[in-house]
Amino acid sequence: MKDRFDLIVFDWDGTLMDSERKIVRCFEMACRDVNVVYPGDAAVRAIIGLGLREAVDRLLPGEDDAIIDQVTEAYRDHFLVHDKTEMEFFPGVLDGLKQLEGHGYMLAVATGKARRGLKKLLDEWQLHDQFVATRCADEAFSKPHPKMLEDILGQTGVASNRAIMIGDTTFDMEMANNARVAGLAVSYGVHDRDSLLKHDPVDCLDSFEEVRAWLM
Repeated sequence: MKDRFDLIVFDWDGTLMDSERKIVRCFEMACRDVNVVYPGDAAVRAIIGLGLREAVDRLLPGEDDAIIDQVTEAYRDHFLVHDKTEMEFFPGVLDGLKQLEGHGYMLAVATGKARRGLKKLLDEWQLHDQFVATRCADEAFSKPHPKMLEDILGQTGVASNRAIMIGDTTFDMEMANNARVAGLAVSYGVHDRDSLLKHDPVDCLDSFEEVRAWLM
């Protein structure tokens, strides 16, 4: 597919990194801290990929702004400081990123994470040089708004028809459609294949190794 695309934009959580268990646990602890009813693991999995404030709004639709703010801050505190749940990259990701870069692709990230959280991971894994651009939900509108992709396209100078967005959620596929960028879905993250296929991705793959092979 190298003749079709110059830029690959990856989602982070559920696409590159297996962070579902940590995200779910931190939302559960945040709800406990603020003494609101935890909506359940399935509800949390459904909102992974959104910006944090948008995610909490969807999880707790009946709560007022003060409670939403408290849960948001409690989640951030657990995720960045207190919770020690380990996160790992999905099999083949680190080697695959290097291979894709070596094949001539520019690589970027568009994530629902905040900049502070992404920077922490890029620092820990020494991956800053792997990506030509990164965009976070606290720097633009949350997915599925196209702003993050539009910013990355503007920064790199790549036309929308020469870029592809890879992600595990319907939010990723909707954002790609809204930005008129091809969307490639992965089924090993948090949203199921049937939901992803409703948004007309160019394909839906079952492992990162399949992603690497499809692109090369």
